[in-house]
Amino acid sequence: MRFRPCIDIHNGKVKQIVGGSLKDEGNKAKTNFSSELGASFYAELYRKDRLKGGHVIMLNSRDSEYYGRTRQQALDALHTYPGGLQAGGGVTADNAKEYLAAGASHVIVTSYVFQNGVFHEENLEALADRAGKEHVVLDLSCRKKEDGHYYVVTDRWQKFTDMRLTHEVLNRLAGYCDEFLVHGVDVEGKRSGMETELVRMLSEWDQIPVTYAGGIGSLDDLEQFRNVSRGRLDFTIGSALDLFGGNIPYEKIKDMR
Repeated sequence: MRFRPCIDIHNGKVKQIVGGSLKDEGNKAKTNFSSELGASFYAELYRKDRLKGGHVIMLNSRDSEYYGRTRQQALDALHTYPGGLQAGGGVTADNAKEYLAAGASHVIVTSYVFQNGVFHEENLEALADRAGKEHVVLDLSCRKKEDGHYYVVTDRWQKFTDMRLTHEVLNRLAGYCDEFLVHGVDVEGKRSGMETELVRMLSEWDQIPVTYAGGIGSLDDLEQFRNVSRGRLDFTIGSALDLFGGNIPYEKIKDMR
């Protein structure tokens, strides 16, 4: 169990948002925190503290008027900490190598693989082929449906896919990637506690590393996460971290194992 830092970029700024509020139309999101500091500032902090495997996420679609500014912020972070950060947001088989060449250790992908809510295995295969499986992180961020099961969501978490998250699915997809990243979208950015059922299910599977994000809002929440996951999952904290206006001290968790 280790801390994975994050740099989320929306409308050209480092932000922390409520995950389920993100909308492409009008480039809107409910914002918990907006920084006046650039992405490179946070990348340099993580570099100095030798934190690897953090996520730089571009939250605007490629059609957005802000996409150029958001992408430049991401590239600035990658250049600042080459080999230390993973890049996600609009990644495809065609552009993955650009981010790796810019300094990303891995590329993070969802929408390219789950187009129009449907799983396209051929796209995941093409990405793993061109970027190298060892450089691919598959984002399986999910939300619970009325049937009580978790389904992968895509297009900046706005659209449900037809893929229910199970151990069988993880087994199938692990052959194409080096890690999984899973946000509990319904609690993302709310500091209301983790998705306990989701964390338990993920921790019972252990073929490749899995990073969980969503809802951890206090040190007590983090201790509960450790207990439920039995220390088998890595974790990300965004809005609740004091770097982004929250109450959890970065200095207390940066070296957590």
